[in-house]
Amino acid sequence: MAVNKDKNSYTMIFAVIMVLVVGTLLAGFSSGLKPMIKANEKFEKQQNILYAMGVNDNVGSGDVAFIATDRVADAFNTYIKEQLVIEGATSSQNDKAYLIDVKKEGAKAKKAGYQRKLPLFIGEKDGKKLYIMPVRGKGLWDAIWGFVAVDKSMTVQGVYFDHKGETPGLGAEIKQRYFMDDFIGEKLLEGTTYKGIKVAKGNNDPKNMIKDDYEVDALAGATITGDGVSAMLKKDIAMYVPYFKTINN
Repeated sequence: MAVNKDKNSYTMIFAVIMVLVVGTLLAGFSSGLKPMIKANEKFEKQQNILYAMGVNDNVGSGDVAFIATDRVADAFNTYIKEQLVIEGATSSQNDKAYLIDVKKEGAKAKKAGYQRKLPLFIGEKDGKKLYIMPVRGKGLWDAIWGFVAVDKSMTVQGVYFDHKGETPGLGAEIKQRYFMDDFIGEKLLEGTTYKGIKVAKGNNDPKNMIKDDYEVDALAGATITGDGVSAMLKKDIAMYVPYFKTINN
């Protein structure tokens, strides 16, 4: 018996079958790619942490160059000596601290009684101990995030910033070396008081030579993104200050 392909019922049945088939194939692809996606996310986070502490493949004053993915795991194990999870007044070693999702922890922390988990990475480079902290905030259009490396006195030794959707040539410049390098040497504490670092317009220090003013030069035309970076540093790094007070006593 011939099938009447002109009927609406045939079209609907055919469409449903195609949706099911395509959906099944996509689910299969997604499931098969999941381990690769997770591995790439892990490598990217490790690259970012290492970059913040000055372990990278940068040459001269060129573009940002991360440690290659085929070397990043070994480099991470070499330079990162300890991983901690800070919960309130306590801290504990956890070799999987880099897997903590800072975004999800921020959301959970809004619930009464939840103790936020803060990952902290302790590394060593050129004989110097460094402490690397993740930060996350809001730019003009979407999320911004990064890592900040400091020494025991909470003087910045390096940063890495990234974004989801800031404007190219404006706010997106937060991930360029000329901006990130300005943070190196900046102080976060005034005595024992946490000050943060403000991305400021007209701070009269265009070459960023003054390192105790708690400011870096703003990006032209990116005021809101800059304010987001300032707020991100002020809010997230402040949560680590109690830990630094314990190691400096």
